Amino acid sequence: MKKEIKTNRFFYATVRFLSSIASQLFFANRKKRNEIKGKKGPFVVLANHAAALDFTNLITATREPMSFVISKSFYQMLPARFIVDRLGLIPKQQFQTALEDLRKMKHTIDGGGILVIYPAGLMCEDGVSTPIPVATYKFLQWIGADIYVARSEGTYFCTPKWATGRKRRRGRTYIDIYKLFDKEELASMDVEEVRDKANAALLFDAYREQEELKIKYRGASDIRGLENVLYTCPHCQSDYTMRVRKKKYIYCTECGYEEVCDSYGFLHKTSEVGEEIRHVSDWNRLIHDKERRNIEECGGEIPVPARVQTADTRKKKYIDAGECTVTLCEKRFTLSGRLHGEEVNIEISTASFASLPFSPNRYFEIQDGDRIYRCIPNDPRVVTKFINRVKIFYEMHNNLETTAAE
Repeated sequence: MKKEIKTNRFFYATVRFLSSIASQLFFANRKKRNEIKGKKGPFVVLANHAAALDFTNLITATREPMSFVISKSFYQMLPARFIVDRLGLIPKQQFQTALEDLRKMKHTIDGGGILVIYPAGLMCEDGVSTPIPVATYKFLQWIGADIYVARSEGTYFCTPKWATGRKRRRGRTYIDIYKLFDKEELASMDVEEVRDKANAALLFDAYREQEELKIKYRGASDIRGLENVLYTCPHCQSDYTMRVRKKKYIYCTECGYEEVCDSYGFLHKTSEVGEEIRHVSDWNRLIHDKERRNIEECGGEIPVPARVQTADTRKKKYIDAGECTVTLCEKRFTLSGRLHGEEVNIEISTASFASLPFSPNRYFEIQDGDRIYRCIPNDPRVVTKFINRVKIFYEMHNNLETTAAE
């Protein structure tokens, strides 16, 4: 393990101060409970992840420095590394845990620190949390510390991943921070008990939460970009026929099915055909179920011709590497084509991937050890279909029935 770079309290305090501004500017955040205020480590904080900047709500919860576990690929592309390396961040491969990563996290706890983990790894595109990898529950028992939960509500509606129009919508959000496990209690529990309690605390459906919260978000009715997630018509079942007009109406060019979005983020049917679907999460579940039926009936292989980029960490950007056909099947991703001037046929197991980093209608990323392949399909509409099938294969591997809390 590389020599530890200690957290610089001045840099950390500066980031914390800027985060306090962002927390109010973007999220108008309030804390329901804050059981870590003034508390020193060692302990672990597990947080749900619904928006790109929702860490700003958590970092302000205590003045004590916290070590956030972040995506290694994201970390490698950050500028100002002299400062970044002194913020106590722990880079980790997404959906993969190397021995070195475990040692760094354990070292933080053994040194009396506070470790922050986002177990789902990725922010959601439809208001439903990504499944927590199975290895997380065993890790919680192994780490030997008290476990707290930081559950955010409402942040999904402020900065939805799919938005191509108005990207930020101001409205009230909440964070609830409380103890989930004592370390002594955790050591005596079965891993299934740990899983059930952790899932109940962390998994969410933002639209069902919103039914209780009833918070208005400025600009929430602007749903430009949502058609890239809700790509299948729920009435006629056509793919890639959904469009958005006048910012707030989503409709099918094939059958005329149409819904309009309100300032709470809920949908209401305006067409004569079809049934109303109030929640984006419910609509996407119908798409998910259709994809699963297609896999069960016809097999799940999906080939995607794409331009491929790889990360240049020195220049802090992705550079063109070549072109491949990226094929997804139940057991593996395959990249066949020409990269960096050489013919390749790369196979990567799908077993550990609950999802992939992606941007709807733009790209998805596949990580293989330290190397990241950013795939930009010739037909960008297939991005979300590809991601849905990755999720389905993960469910099948782990005998999961759903990806969200009921």
